[in-house]
Amino acid sequence: MEFRTTVKTGENRSWLHHSDNVVLLGSCFSENIGSRMQGAFIRATVNPMGTLYNPMSIARGVERLITGEPVAGRDLFMQGGVWNSYDFHSRHSLPDKQATIDRMNKCIETGHKALQEANLLTVTLGTAIVYRLKSTGEVVANCHKVPQHEFERQMASADEIAQVLDDMLKRLHAFNPTLRVIMTVSPIRHIADGLDVNSLSKALLRVGISEAMARHQEYCDYFPSYEIMLDDLRDYRFYSSDMVHPSDVAVEYIWQAFQGTYLDDSSALAVARCERVHKRLQHRPMSANRETVDRFNNDTANVVRNLIKEYPYLSNHPELQIVLDKS
Repeated sequence: MEFRTTVKTGENRSWLHHSDNVVLLGSCFSENIGSRMQGAFIRATVNPMGTLYNPMSIARGVERLITGEPVAGRDLFMQGGVWNSYDFHSRHSLPDKQATIDRMNKCIETGHKALQEANLLTVTLGTAIVYRLKSTGEVVANCHKVPQHEFERQMASADEIAQVLDDMLKRLHAFNPTLRVIMTVSPIRHIADGLDVNSLSKALLRVGISEAMARHQEYCDYFPSYEIMLDDLRDYRFYSSDMVHPSDVAVEYIWQAFQGTYLDDSSALAVARCERVHKRLQHRPMSANRETVDRFNNDTANVVRNLIKEYPYLSNHPELQIVLDKS
């Protein structure tokens, strides 16, 4: 007797090899999966412009990464003692204006190169609710605690979402013809406006994705992270203490489902091996004995050398190079 509904993701697509370059954009769920990829030494670039939630802001961010258009001083405004951009998350905001510009432009440069070289892009949509700046009519990615009366709050329609995603996918395919795109809806619940609004928002995103993907099926796929959380892991024990974000166990479960859907067999083995090595790199020997510490570090360096010998494309991985440089 079955007491749960398992979400089926279909046959393995083998879209992702362990040596591939990946870019992840969108809701903070992208950062959950991106951190898992980085923990397996997959070259993953996660949200160069910071966390983005609505499809309009994500598409605008993609366009900026494609063109490499730099941030100028006129794009910034002072709020809360730091300089901000409506296109960037507040993690990039600094008290010094030029430092903020330099930091944002470095992220654009890094993101442009990563997207150009990427084999795979994942896009996670978080909400259909958008905030338009009344003075310009533009949708903002982050309000940066600017007073709410400066914005007009709207729920994007499924047609609007489908159109902006369709245009984004066309631009991506023209920019990087070999790029494959995985789209998903974030399992993180946006409950500030009520669960009914969250349900409507997620439904609009799902319809918009479906309509846009119908025109790009040859290089675009949908991964059901939202459905796995809602229908498979339908229990509050799979949420963190805020009852909004998935727990570490839930994220790991969805990551395993993602691997089973997109990683080829050899890459799945490489991920498991690399995760064990990464876990070792996070460990610090609890000993005051210098000989014990040196032995552990030497053993770790040997583990890394053996890993690189097995997977030569990891030879330039920064985290592994640090270990070898210290040995």
